[in-house]
Amino acid sequence: MKFSMERATLLKAVSQAQSVVERRNTIPILANVLIEAEGSTVQFRATDLDIEVVDKAPAQVERAGAGTVSAVLLHEIIRKLPDGSLVTLTEDGTAGRLTVEAGRSNFSLATLPREDFPVMASSEYSANFTAKAAVLRRLFDKSKFAISTEETRYYLNGVYMHIAEAEDGRVLRCVATDGHRLARIDAEVPQGAEDMPGVIVPRKTVNELRKLLEDDDMDIAVSVSETKVRFATPEITLTSKVIDGTFPDYSRVIPQNNARRLEVDAAEFARAVDRVATVSSERSRAVKLQLDEDRLVLSVNAPDSGAAEEELAVAYGDERLEIGFNAKYLLEIANQVDRENAVFLFNSSGDPTLMREGTDTSAVYVVMPMRV
Repeated sequence: MKFSMERATLLKAVSQAQSVVERRNTIPILANVLIEAEGSTVQFRATDLDIEVVDKAPAQVERAGAGTVSAVLLHEIIRKLPDGSLVTLTEDGTAGRLTVEAGRSNFSLATLPREDFPVMASSEYSANFTAKAAVLRRLFDKSKFAISTEETRYYLNGVYMHIAEAEDGRVLRCVATDGHRLARIDAEVPQGAEDMPGVIVPRKTVNELRKLLEDDDMDIAVSVSETKVRFATPEITLTSKVIDGTFPDYSRVIPQNNARRLEVDAAEFARAVDRVATVSSERSRAVKLQLDEDRLVLSVNAPDSGAAEEELAVAYGDERLEIGFNAKYLLEIANQVDRENAVFLFNSSGDPTLMREGTDTSAVYVVMPMRV
């Protein structure tokens, strides 16, 4: 195998592949990227046995072939090569070496047999549809902060993507929760997604997927089965196993009758929470909200480090309320708001609080209060 490629193109393809590779693994071949050159394209394939990414890129292929080499090492070498350089990769199967040449730089890397490289079994997908990158990015970006990191509740370690009934009909919905906060984001149902099985997309897959969704107008081909999910652009295909578990009935924790309504400038609110939380203790990170007519007082009282207070002008016309939250959770939710105003709906100081963006009900957040 021998081919040449412009450094920037090669770096982009290899960086996508190397990010899937687990740094610590007991199977040496899983640290490698499988490079396959044929025609005028080169494919870079990497896997951790749960996720597989295949990145295709145009190249000048002199000799077709395939080989595997350390993904991290190859990425580091290409990253350090001069910008704009032409990189030539040559594989010598008999010597078990891959040569990387660019200008006066020359590297010889150890390879492993390509036959040892595991290729993820292809799956029969029960639903295939196309969605704009911007739509998928919104669904996953706005929900992923609420993914649980608790390994014992493995079924919460991802984003639940499914078709759901909303007030105005059926929607494509992404939900994530860790028991302390919840995010529920809706989008129009793409054609072909109507009978899609609900799947829990793992956290690592959600993070890798972000790299496919940079271009707003890009069409993403999505395929879903009971056990796998696949996202593909013309250049990159990301295939992942889904979490084998049942996502809980999240609708039960979304409050329906919270009547006390607070409207506040989202960016101003987030900055104020961040400021007062500076003195909060790392352990509790508690911030208290005191609501009175058209004013909100945010306060933190940490005996070890000090106290802080800040007042905001808000729209609030209900009876006086004092409620406490984890500052980190409040910040993460406030930072999801794209519109100017955030609307909080409270019931009492012990009940879950609902937050949405202005009058938009397609993005709903729930946060549990804490004692302060």
